Amino acid sequence: MNRLHARDALTIKRIVRVNHAGEYGAIRIYSAQIAIARRLFPDAVPALQQMLDDEVRHCDKFRAAMPSRGSRPCRVMQFWSLGGSLLGAATALMGRNSIWVCTAAVEEAVHRHLDEQMAFLVNRDMELHEIIASIRDEELAHLNHAEAQLESAQSIKPHLRRAISVVTEILIWLSTWGDSTRMSRALAAKS
Repeated sequence: MNRLHARDALTIKRIVRVNHAGEYGAIRIYSAQIAIARRLFPDAVPALQQMLDDEVRHCDKFRAAMPSRGSRPCRVMQFWSLGGSLLGAATALMGRNSIWVCTAAVEEAVHRHLDEQMAFLVNRDMELHEIIASIRDEELAHLNHAEAQLESAQSIKPHLRRAISVVTEILIWLSTWGDSTRMSRALAAKS
């Protein structure tokens, strides 16, 4: 890494921290969904298992990136864990379509943040930029798969998707201490 301004180094610490926490939460979502889908929607399990395997790898990559950036796991990991487990179980119990609504909502929010992070990291931390770029491609594949699985619009679908997106955004904001908002504003100002 190049010599960074203190504010940039802090933002990078927070990026690694929130991404690790997000992957940790995603692991809990998919684990809960798989546990229920095995009984109710066994045909959905292979895709969910592949997504879970991807999230485990992503979590490991972000955990490995922490020490060299002076970062540690998020202080609110229990919220990511509990929230992910509850969200995964609830959406699986609501039905197959809700599983894919959940995946689409989370991945859509994540994809937007990863794009913002990559724009921030250019000329600041190219190693982390490359890690995020490789992960972003897999997260986009998750989003595309989920959207392809969605059945015709149901009255609850847009409301559920919006609620999940809002909760995801709040957790990201809390875990970065507002850096996610500052990055979004800075990128909008450049446009």
